[in-house]
Amino acid sequence: MNEKNSLGLNKCFLDEDNPFKLFENWFDEAKKKEINDPNALALGTVGREGIPSVRMVLLKGFDKNGFVFYTNLNSQKGNEIKENPNASMCFHWKSLLRQIRIVGTLKQVDDKTADDYYNSRAYESRIGAWASKQSSILENRKQLLKALDDFRNKYKDKENVPRPKHWSGWNLKPSSIEFWLDGDNRIHERLKYILDKNNKWTKVILSP
Repeated sequence: MNEKNSLGLNKCFLDEDNPFKLFENWFDEAKKKEINDPNALALGTVGREGIPSVRMVLLKGFDKNGFVFYTNLNSQKGNEIKENPNASMCFHWKSLLRQIRIVGTLKQVDDKTADDYYNSRAYESRIGAWASKQSSILENRKQLLKALDDFRNKYKDKENVPRPKHWSGWNLKPSSIEFWLDGDNRIHERLKYILDKNNKWTKVILSP
């Protein structure tokens, strides 16, 4: 018989009152089991026209304040976030038969945080942040390749490539976090944490 937690859910849900601790536990397991990019997540945003847009990004940090990813601030996602900071994230770890859904509000990270992460990136990735006008239409592929060469020539010192002002990170501060485990016959197990008006997390079990 499978072991259960105090709520009658699979023991992998643990008995944590803090969803960040449960996330950390699941994320650590994903890093051991997922072949590629266990930090990949689907990010959903909505601009002023009300049309949803979803794309994959990489989680680059998390703590009690939220979940962080980086991007060109003038990209489609960047512009939509400026228009509407409400967003959602979904992690899907097929190897573990688990997913995590997070809903919250995005806020740009401070300059030092962005600088520290940017400076940890490979040289070509830092050059790419300068050369790519993310989401804009290219006349042809050569236009992008020329821009890459131009910025390589401009920033030849690989240890000294400044962060573009249009490139930074966003932190998603969650208002709810749902943990999902695949179940036999589609009878899945779902545990949702909801942040109340007193900034306390409450737990509820959801029907599959």
